[in-house]
Amino acid sequence: MSDAVLVGCSHGTDDRAGRAAIGSILADVAARRPDLDVREAFVDVQEPEVADVVRDALASGAPAVVVPLLLSVGFHVRVDVTAAVEPEGACAAAPLGPDDVLVDILLDRLAAAGLTDDDALVLAAAGSTDPAAAAAVEQVAASLAARLDRHVGPPDERGGGLVIGYGAGAVPRLRDAVATARTGARRVVVASYLLAPGFFLGRVRAAGADVVSAPLAPDPRLADLVLRRYDEARGA
Repeated sequence: MSDAVLVGCSHGTDDRAGRAAIGSILADVAARRPDLDVREAFVDVQEPEVADVVRDALASGAPAVVVPLLLSVGFHVRVDVTAAVEPEGACAAAPLGPDDVLVDILLDRLAAAGLTDDDALVLAAAGSTDPAAAAAVEQVAASLAARLDRHVGPPDERGGGLVIGYGAGAVPRLRDAVATARTGARRVVVASYLLAPGFFLGRVRAAGADVVSAPLAPDPRLADLVLRRYDEARGA
């Protein structure tokens, strides 16, 4: 089969650093596969809209694969992306998360932030009302805790623990998660399970933690993950 257009679809943001971070992912994808037609699309805030980009790709005679640059299934995947790939010749790949690559990046971000064994840890996600999104975050939390030799839950006699917190759409909310993680003079470190800077990173930074790690992007490993999702969708 001829290569399909890869449509990298993100949420969209007004944050300049966030736009640059998302743009870096697709730039890395294009650099790895220079023969591939890589196009950017959005479900909110920015343009072009994903449905329009898919329509243009199909009009040029090429099939299209939308790769959601999102960390889990949620409203935008189930509604916006699904609607965009309804025309014949288009399909959607799975979102980026959960995946071990994302856990690897989280570990590197936490190391750069100076996480120690004595610190309490909060995994901060954007949040969604979709139960599948919460399940995906919980899977990442379990993998991250295992890699750090921690347990998922508040700090106790076993050690620092790992608490999940959400910016919106699910509970516990970030401030409550930070409060739960903080015991005595214990330092609280937040792992930002967010793809790029933007609205939700602002909420993370305002949640009362002592240290907040950088988001996942930019990171060259994300391009490899995007291409894997693309190839999986093409193979299917």
